[in-house]
Amino acid sequence: MTCRYTNTDWLDVLYNCVRRTSGGVVDAARFLTERRGKNLHPESLRAKLRSHDDAISVEMALLLKEWMEEKAGGSDYSGDWLQALVAQEGLHVDYVPPAPVGGWKNEAAALQSKFLDISMSIGQIAGVTAETVADGVISQAEADKLVPLLRDARVILHRMERNALRAAGEGQ
Repeated sequence: MTCRYTNTDWLDVLYNCVRRTSGGVVDAARFLTERRGKNLHPESLRAKLRSHDDAISVEMALLLKEWMEEKAGGSDYSGDWLQALVAQEGLHVDYVPPAPVGGWKNEAAALQSKFLDISMSIGQIAGVTAETVADGVISQAEADKLVPLLRDARVILHRMERNALRAAGEGQ
């Protein structure tokens, strides 16, 4: 039987991120053993990551985030589980990558470019939303398809806000 993992349940997201990281669950268990000074077998970690019954602590999840960030490409997704966790609790946070040092040469042009990006994103969101709500029921698979698009759009909007504020501060 194949287990299906969502991208909206924080524990599923954490497990997927650990598996995606170089070394996977085995290396993560080794890292946790070294950091915590307590032996953790890879299968014990896998069980914690796959079950809400044998819960993983937030401390351990944060250590896994640190481990992912040390791996090539891991910082791109190491906080995804945290974003899913807070969304389950009715809070919404977004990681907004830093602007270039000193900002953009032309903040207005950067803002305009991001406006085109958000316009394309809105088009994608509209298409997926239309497919999603066509039968009046939103399945987990449909939510898994829509939620990342919505999160990506929010990040673009945060970046646009930063461009607008910087441009206003510079008199552009």
